[in-house]
Amino acid sequence: MVKSILDSSKGNLNRSNAAAICLNILSNSDYRIRSTNDALARGKIKDARAWMSAAFCYQYDCWSALKYVNDTKLVGETMAFLDSLTQHSSNALSMMVAYDNYGEDIAAWVPPKTERDGFYENGSGGTELGFNGGLPSNLKTDVTVCKDGSGGCYKTVQEAVNTAPANAESTRRFVIYIKEGVYEETVRVPLEKKNVVFLGDGMGKTIITGALNAGMPGLTTYETATVGVLGDGFMASGLTIRNTAGPDAHQAVAFRSDSDLSVIENCEFLGNQDTLYAHSLRQFYMKCRIQGNVDFIFGNSASVFQDCEILVAPRQVKPEKGENNAVTAHGRTDPAQSTGLVFQNCLINGTDEYMRYYYGKPKVHKNFLGRPWKEYSRTVFINCVMEALINPNGWMPWKGDFALKTLFYGEFGNSGLGSIPLNRVPWSTQIPSQHVHTFSVQNFIQGDQWIPTSS
Repeated sequence: MVKSILDSSKGNLNRSNAAAICLNILSNSDYRIRSTNDALARGKIKDARAWMSAAFCYQYDCWSALKYVNDTKLVGETMAFLDSLTQHSSNALSMMVAYDNYGEDIAAWVPPKTERDGFYENGSGGTELGFNGGLPSNLKTDVTVCKDGSGGCYKTVQEAVNTAPANAESTRRFVIYIKEGVYEETVRVPLEKKNVVFLGDGMGKTIITGALNAGMPGLTTYETATVGVLGDGFMASGLTIRNTAGPDAHQAVAFRSDSDLSVIENCEFLGNQDTLYAHSLRQFYMKCRIQGNVDFIFGNSASVFQDCEILVAPRQVKPEKGENNAVTAHGRTDPAQSTGLVFQNCLINGTDEYMRYYYGKPKVHKNFLGRPWKEYSRTVFINCVMEALINPNGWMPWKGDFALKTLFYGEFGNSGLGSIPLNRVPWSTQIPSQHVHTFSVQNFIQGDQWIPTSS
């Protein structure tokens, strides 16, 4: 059906582009469903839940893309089919959650409960917060990228990615050393390129930069990423990825990840609106710097950010006028999806430039920890330092009362002038101490099973 939309949309840039995106992400959905079946057969219920959550995410994203070009009977019929498909996916996920929590006692199975219902999953990773892991220390370079192409190195990062083996064995990492320099290019790591590693010479030294934005004809937010990764097991360290589209140029992603079991350490992501698109699956960010303004950490992944620096940047052409910024916008659409954004031991502050504007007129510069992009948005801050720029309310609505009864916005053990619980919105939660371990690296993304513990 989607292929028919594409074939019949020549001359209609927006519709043909939406159909092309649908074809790609539905292919990803099919791959994750097949992986889910394999995981269930092997008794790997956490993997099954993660992969089915991603498959559901891709189906919804296809439906959402078509919603904006629903001007033909064929598009309408395809959307109706996708409605049915997502309902089946939701039911399948619900049964997986029930099995994970209640085992084979089918009589005990109930529809998915959430933290807003007072239900916190225990997991099997213990009760400790914080995780000592990151990139392994014994990585050996396979190929090198340098600006002048000397000594047999590649001139572009994409050329190096293209040489990585397809569907590599699970333990084999393909290491790309990217020498200091500014690489102006769009980089894509496709699904079949697994275990690819980017090693740079440090933040601000190795820079991959682009300027695509959703204001360009036919481009969606998904396509604007300077670096976009699909292959599982992606790792990166010691580089800056940026989108320089500017604060008035619509959505403009620096880094987008659909890589399961991904580890990003000591990297910098620079942008304005939608800087880091943690789109799906399980991701771990360690000691990173993320800078932006509007919803600049977003997506429907299960991601943990540990020891990271989260910086608000000036938003408008005339930033002294003030603004309402949300740091996060999580996109969980179903209570059974095992997704959410978790921040542990992070600093939430503004850039030096932004803070000059803030202290000049603090009443007009309002910053919030997040807002609900989708109905079951889930975001948690644990043991973080929140500076004065965070509004006392803590969180902001998306529109009206949308998602305010179904989201979960949790906080625990935070400090700083922006962390005081007293004036928080009533639809946020101070997490009980006995349940905070639900959001550990070990429990939330099963990190103790796949993140290297030597760094």
